[in-house]
Amino acid sequence: MKLYGLKNCDTCRKALKSLPDAQLVDVRGDGVPIALLQRAEAEFGAALLNTRSSTWRNLGEAERARPSLDLLVDHPALMKRPLIEIGDALYLGWSKEVQATLGV
Repeated sequence: MKLYGLKNCDTCRKALKSLPDAQLVDVRGDGVPIALLQRAEAEFGAALLNTRSSTWRNLGEAERARPSLDLLVDHPALMKRPLIEIGDALYLGWSKEVQATLGV
């Protein structure tokens, strides 16, 4: 089980604490494999992009207009967190629904 997020993100820390078998992949330091980003975008669509983040607010209009995959490659912190990969299954965020699905 891999948890893609930021090591200093409170939500990611909560998820890691509840998922002791998860391995954190810090998206700022390690990035996210493009194939995984493509799968996540196909599954979650626009929800994958965190438009409430400070990173998003600091982008200009021209930058925001770029395709979401390009933005996520250049600015991995724009990804909604955490992105949890368990085998072929992907889960986005740490909502009550995701927690219930994972049995937490």
